[in-house]
Amino acid sequence: PPRSTLFPYTTLFRSAQSLGNLALLYQDQGAYAKAEPLMVRALAIRERLADPGGVALALNSLGVLYELRGAYDKAEPLELRALELREKLLGAMHTDVAVSLNNLALHHRDRGAYSKAEPLLVRALAIWEKALGANHPNVATTANNLALLYESVGEPAKAEPLFRRALAIWEKALGANHPNVAAGLSNLAEMYTRLGAYPRAEPLLVRALEIREQALGPRHPLVATSLQYLGELDARCGAYDQALPRFQRALEIREQTLGANHSLVARSLNGLAEVYRAQGAYGKAEPLLRRALAIDE
Repeated sequence: PPRSTLFPYTTLFRSAQSLGNLALLYQDQGAYAKAEPLMVRALAIRERLADPGGVALALNSLGVLYELRGAYDKAEPLELRALELREKLLGAMHTDVAVSLNNLALHHRDRGAYSKAEPLLVRALAIWEKALGANHPNVATTANNLALLYESVGEPAKAEPLFRRALAIWEKALGANHPNVAAGLSNLAEMYTRLGAYPRAEPLLVRALEIREQALGPRHPLVATSLQYLGELDARCGAYDQALPRFQRALEIREQTLGANHSLVARSLNGLAEVYRAQGAYGKAEPLLRRALAIDE
């Protein structure tokens, strides 16, 4: 009798799922270099199976990983292709389309293309609200991302209510110690820092750091983000003795998890150099600033 093709197909399908899940596990832990080859393999299997929905999922996942690694030129074509596939397969108002819209919007926002990002986020928010209701965590995620965009273009009056809405949804739906709550606290605090409202920012940043260390572990890239923000706040307030160990620890984590030439490593180098400069330790500051400049160039 002819041999069935069902078994190898289902085996390959499960392999793609397992590879993708393991890659996401590594990504959640900040082990991006381990996640990337697994995601590339999962995408290749999805392509081989001619599974357009699975291909879109794999494209989206790999695009997000490239964004996290700062490989923006690699991310955008994957995110565009995922969006096109999902719109064609699922229709314009499907929640998977909202995921792709959100990710593509973040790509544009992080590259300063705010006018491209805003309509994508507004559209994604409308899809989530219609599909899941006004108080779903996914609504909070997109509201938070839209708030970040408004904050980036100097519109805090538009940003603050969206930040607060996202934070309230996450605390109610996910609990007070969830990493998303830490993200909401951190984003709101960063806005207050830029506005010069330092006393409002500090307790939010401290709480965000505590949540991330507990939920994600002390070596996670998001722990470094909290340390960096606290160090920058300390430096603005002239508390250089507090800022120094925070910048040092943030730099160490980022070098280990993101690589020596990541743009966020340059930010930590600049912060640490600023502390040394303020303390008169010019010989320590100069090589850090030169290294940061080399990364940014």
